[in-house]
Amino acid sequence: MPVWYANPDPRYQPAMRLISSITKANPCVVETSFDHDYVTGLIVRLYVPKNFGMFQIDKQVGEITVLSPTTFSININSTHYDSFLAPASPPYYHKTATVIPVGNIQSNDNLAVRNVT
Repeated sequence: MPVWYANPDPRYQPAMRLISSITKANPCVVETSFDHDYVTGLIVRLYVPKNFGMFQIDKQVGEITVLSPTTFSININSTHYDSFLAPASPPYYHKTATVIPVGNIQSNDNLAVRNVT
């Protein structure tokens, strides 16, 4: 599997995370390459380039339910989408599948403090 870089401790930016897998399910389950530090109720947008398959989910927004430190479900039905598959050879390095928060939960002050050290 290719290795990409995302800052695990962002200072002043949305906590972007790299996607390592997405299930074909309703709701679909997204796995990130390292701990996402997200909370249930967060609104996120998925970015999935065509070379990763499941391009139908690209730029969709949904509310998440945290399942583990590296997985969450999102209220998107992906059962009829193409399978997600990270490319094993170039040109995988110029664009990668990512998830980025587009909203925040006001009661979640802990993440805001973390981003302004």
